[in-house]
Amino acid sequence: MSVTIPPVSSGLSRRLGSVLRGGAPLLAAALVLIPGAGAAQPSDGLRPMTFLDMQEFNGPGSWTPSPDGTWMLYTVRDPDWQEDRSQTDLYLVSVDRGLDSTRRLTFTAEADEGSPAWAPDGSWFVFTSNRDDGADGDGRQLYAMRLDGGEARRITDLAHGVQGFEFSPDGSRLVIRSGDDDMQQLHALDVAALARGVQDGSSLESVTPAALTDEPAGIDAWEFSPDGTHIWFTRAEEMQADEKARRKAGFTVDIQNAVTPLSNLHELTLATGAVRALTSDPEVSVDNFEPSPDGRWIAFQGGSTERYERNITGAGLYRDVFLMEVATGQVERITDNHEVGEGGLSFSPDSRWLAFSAPDDMTGYSMTENRVYLRAVDDRGGALRKLGGDFDGSVSVGFWSDDASTIWFNTGVKVTTQLHALDVATGAVRQVTDERAALGVSRDDDSGLLLVSYQDPTTPATVFVAPSLERVADRASWVQLVDANPQVRSMALGREVEVEWTSTDGKRVGGVLVYPVGYEEGTRYPLIVAIHGGPASADVLRFNGGYGAQVYAGAGYAVLKPNYRGSRNYGNAHRTDIVGDYFTLGYDDIMTGVDHLIDEGIVDPDRMGVLGWSAGGHWSNWILTQTDRFKAISSGAGTMNWISMYAQSDVQRNRQFYVGDGFLYEDFDTYWDQSPLKYITNASTPTMIHVVEGDPRVPSPQSKELYMALKKLGVPTELFLYPGRSHGIPDARNRLVKSVSEMAWMDHYVRGMGPTFDWEMVLKTLEEAETPEPRVIS
Repeated sequence: MSVTIPPVSSGLSRRLGSVLRGGAPLLAAALVLIPGAGAAQPSDGLRPMTFLDMQEFNGPGSWTPSPDGTWMLYTVRDPDWQEDRSQTDLYLVSVDRGLDSTRRLTFTAEADEGSPAWAPDGSWFVFTSNRDDGADGDGRQLYAMRLDGGEARRITDLAHGVQGFEFSPDGSRLVIRSGDDDMQQLHALDVAALARGVQDGSSLESVTPAALTDEPAGIDAWEFSPDGTHIWFTRAEEMQADEKARRKAGFTVDIQNAVTPLSNLHELTLATGAVRALTSDPEVSVDNFEPSPDGRWIAFQGGSTERYERNITGAGLYRDVFLMEVATGQVERITDNHEVGEGGLSFSPDSRWLAFSAPDDMTGYSMTENRVYLRAVDDRGGALRKLGGDFDGSVSVGFWSDDASTIWFNTGVKVTTQLHALDVATGAVRQVTDERAALGVSRDDDSGLLLVSYQDPTTPATVFVAPSLERVADRASWVQLVDANPQVRSMALGREVEVEWTSTDGKRVGGVLVYPVGYEEGTRYPLIVAIHGGPASADVLRFNGGYGAQVYAGAGYAVLKPNYRGSRNYGNAHRTDIVGDYFTLGYDDIMTGVDHLIDEGIVDPDRMGVLGWSAGGHWSNWILTQTDRFKAISSGAGTMNWISMYAQSDVQRNRQFYVGDGFLYEDFDTYWDQSPLKYITNASTPTMIHVVEGDPRVPSPQSKELYMALKKLGVPTELFLYPGRSHGIPDARNRLVKSVSEMAWMDHYVRGMGPTFDWEMVLKTLEEAETPEPRVIS
């Protein structure tokens, strides 16, 4: 159905133009962003990026094509960093016409709209919103809106809001998950009645949700059977009444690895309302499941019932893959291993094959690259076939070709991410796209559209549509659908390139180099080495990576983002070379990268700083104890002592493997020898330390150990403890504090500019600009 959308007010958000203000916020940021000597000024009317710009970038997402592939709904999150909140609205774009057809659909300045989903006929859609959230706090409700305009119509008024919803395959029901904590149940709305009310504007008061389930514990994951006659769901075997009661009564102590009920898979027959359990093995707790397209099979992951292997961050290591034949209820265990993580359950379109991803070595814990494992569903007891074994990278199941001959997936290639194709018959892998970018190709199940999520050094996160898999490698054939941050085109950005060098052992190592804005060949610039976390991650050619590298480039720094040993995207050996000696090769890689830039005449060896978070903090701490070549260090959530870190952290198995796979309590020396704290008396570089006080991953005592040592050793240091219980800084204001104070530290010690940090630098950003409300950019 072809529908003309009337124009509406242009603009992506009420604050999109705020980065163009000439008032206090930008001036305050400039206190720590003024380029030093040797930094060329931007030309052509462009200005450098600031940390305030980073706070105000919009976040697009929730790509939702219409069933016929003509339109796409999406959301844009508009952050308000001063209030530490964000607001999300809905947008619509024509897939054929692209950006020029973009229309904003909702304008609720103080509410959020999200989770858009099309009605089966594509003439209207539903979404969640808290626009009518009352004093009783009923949360997000469902609303409906016609494609050709009109006001949104509220279609639910549930006491606990809506926690999930889905249209049935036959389009007759809209099923909703709602309820109190741990007691969520399924309810259904009649779609035909909804459609009449939405299309003709008649009352929807009589369209009320009918209860589908009344289970003794809350519904967790749920899926329709492909024919729409059943709903499969998981739930805990009982509701923990005592647990809820004691917390309500004020007994709020957290018990580590508390005993919780096991979970099983159930089936609801929609015609009768009958529910039956499909699994009941007391030795298995059902976690994730995936039905086959023909509805004959359900694959699921069964987790361990051992208390200390459940409800932990690493629980995936203790799950196995199972396959159930729905008609008979027979369950076959497909894998039976320990400390091996499988995932990505997927059936071929013809339901012949079950596929999943798991490490190349499935005999025990390893850091081998993932492969795809395949087996015919009716080959009970048959062996798994490994696909992609000759590919020196990780293979996964993205989506299948219609004839089940190819599995498409995205994976990293040095400083990029690209689409790859896995031949199901031969197991061979070929790279399909070759963009200097970070991209990911997905196929929408309903419309078949190929969506390309994309960013590169000058393009913030966006999405394109590609015409076909045959032409997906042809960038010129793509149509851009989203441009959520047009203000970037007013910013002067440093040129960002791939760089490679030779490390101490002769191995080629790579990374990303960001040149200073206005770079002039022959001039040496101050350097920031921005070390990524993980370490099994990689810096790629995406927009403004490296902890705000473009802000540093705009202030006159060169920025090196090294993909040191331990990183992904360079093969399995590159990722695992650090096992048994965590820091040495990665350190050598980083330092030889620095030397390469000095030899190239880009970097001033007397003006260098280093910073990182998580594993980047680990390496920052190691650098602190191994060299005095840097003038300043900023350590974010880094380890100091692997012995104490082992028990403090929420993950143990990977740390044990990295250090050498010896059991800590029988081998303290190996852990201690690789701990920066052992060598702390070598430290002399001024070091700023950042950590969230309740960080579960790299707990704050690690940073406190570093701070105390430096203080007692007389090394200049500051410790910033941020409130929260997350691995990253949870609130926007404190993220700004971290960025601004970190740059001030670098400017002071690396370039001899300004104070180490002055609270006025961030307090002034809270002042209202004396200019009118900013213009909106379209």
